[in-house]
Amino acid sequence: MNRQFTSLKRFFPQIAGSSHRYNQTAPSYDLLDATQNCERRSDRSSNTQSVGNPIPTQKPLANKRWDQLLQPKVKALLVDAAGTLLSPSEPAAEVYLRYGKKYGVKLDAREVLLRYREAYNTPWGQSTLRYVDDGRPFWKSIVSYATNCNNEDLFEEIYEYYAQGDAWSVSPGAVEALHRIKTELNLKTAVVSNFDTRLRRIMHELGLSKVFDAIIVSAEVGAEKPNPILFEAACDALGVETSAAVHVGDDRRNDLYGARDAGCFAWLWGADVHNFAEVERRLESGNMFGDSVSGV
Repeated sequence: MNRQFTSLKRFFPQIAGSSHRYNQTAPSYDLLDATQNCERRSDRSSNTQSVGNPIPTQKPLANKRWDQLLQPKVKALLVDAAGTLLSPSEPAAEVYLRYGKKYGVKLDAREVLLRYREAYNTPWGQSTLRYVDDGRPFWKSIVSYATNCNNEDLFEEIYEYYAQGDAWSVSPGAVEALHRIKTELNLKTAVVSNFDTRLRRIMHELGLSKVFDAIIVSAEVGAEKPNPILFEAACDALGVETSAAVHVGDDRRNDLYGARDAGCFAWLWGADVHNFAEVERRLESGNMFGDSVSGV
């Protein structure tokens, strides 16, 4: 399926077929094939001169690519936090073991990692939302299961560690690129993250608050990605329409599909773009559609 057609479906709902929240199936009809057929008809008609109808001297409009005709005016960049803008400074298993040893944790790093993943991927039973306010109940369940230790002091030490900026690394070149995106491209910027209320402290300590016009935290909104509400809240805070925003994130379901459901453009981190210099270049070129490998 042509990727440009995929990205343009929302402009042509009459041919887009049925839409499902996280799994869209495009019809076999290809918009660019139709454009090319139109071009061929225009070429044939332009070479045949009829009485009273001079040969056109202007190139037919159909010869222009659809992405050139419909290239949007983007006014805002939305960015995911953990996994895109931020990464843990140390592997979680090593952090858990470093703090856990004095509380009698006997597991090795591999066991902690496996238990962490199992706990994190288990449906959160107390609420449909993992991150409510400071997120302590959710993270306490993760820490206690991953370490096989229910000590309250162990949890508090690990929880406080991840509340600090030093626990996180900023994507290389992100600050510089985001500054140029704001000052040279005149775009507004926002973080849109499934996170608890610690995120604001983390952003402040890392010096990131100054390069974002808004920080949208799921725990404060009362919804989590892929719920479109988060992306709509970000655009409302920036004063732009969702159709004038592009979101960058590393999770196909939460970031790619969630943003598109809200009406935003979306690039998958690690597939469509790999660093913030690439994000800057694509924004500067106005290329919202081309070279996308993420699909729908």
